[in-house]
Parts: sequence; C-alpha cells; structure tokens
Amino acid sequence: MEKVIVAFAGLQNGKRIREILERSGTAACLLCTSADQVRRTVHEQQVPAVVCGYKFADGPAELLYEDLPSFCHMLMVASQSQLDLVQHPDILRLSAPASRSELLGAVEELLAQVHAQPLGRSQEERDCIVQAKAKLMTEGLSEEEAHRTLQKKSMAAGVKLAQAARMILDRW
Repeated sequence: MEKVIVAFAGLQNGKRIREILERSGTAACLLCTSADQVRRTVHEQQVPAVVCGYKFADGPAELLYEDLPSFCHMLMVASQSQLDLVQHPDILRLSAPASRSELLGAVEELLAQVHAQPLGRSQEERDCIVQAKAKLMTEGLSEEEAHRTLQKKSMAAGVKLAQAARMILDRW
C-alpha cells in the first residue's frame, strides 16, 4: 500500500479523509496539519503523494507544492472558488464537497501520477534550494518572498529551481 500524506489545517477534515483512504485500502496515511510538517515528512520519509486543503496556517498549499521534490505529487481538495485560484497546472484538484467515490478516484489518479514519474530532486538539489532561500531571507525577505524570488529567477533564466538556487548561492 502506498504512503500518502493527508494534510489539512482542520484536523477533523484530515481524519475523515484518512479514514476513507485507509478503510478502502487505497493508501496508508500520515496526518499533518501544517505546510512545514508536510515538508519535513516528505523529505524524511520520501512520501510521494499529498492530499491537502487549499491553505494552512503557515502558508498556501500551492507554495508548499513548489517546495516539494519533483517525485511528490499533490491533490488539492477545496471549494471550487479556491481551486479556481490555483495556477500550477501539475496540482490535481477535487472540488469539495466530494463523494467518497470521487475522492477515491482522485487519489487513484494521484497515485497513477506517482508511478508514472518515479524520479525526484537529489538531496543535494533540495539542500541547495533550502540554502538559497535562507540566504535570501537574511536580506529581510519572508520565506514566501524568498521562494517567489527563487521561482522568478528560475523562470527568467529558463532553468530548474535547483539551478537558480545555485546561481543565487554563487552570487555570495
């Protein structure tokens, strides 16, 4: 059975979804309530899939997705109006409220993506991204601003996020 992180700011929502996924035999679930918990769990346990809400107390799920290694995929469960605000094309979306069968179908699609793309960022690349964000934060940027700066540099230079991080680190 595949491991999946179920992450919602509201613990009850997470517990409800975990119960559905585990009882159906679809996935073994790890429950998180913050974006930071998700980041740590993905990196420590190499969990390839996250089912989450739109936002956590410590930041939006879309920003969290950008911090995850490329082997990790996301299914966002939220109201349609919130899902309409999501710009990242690789995030799967499920409009809430959803039926049990709709949830299980969306999670199966999420796991199919996981199996279709097994490769991710190396530990060195992940460390480089974290270090570059830390450097930017020493200049007075918040974590979210540092991340956006890194993304913009990546897009402007036409390189991957890890390469943009290396460029920032080389600048110092």
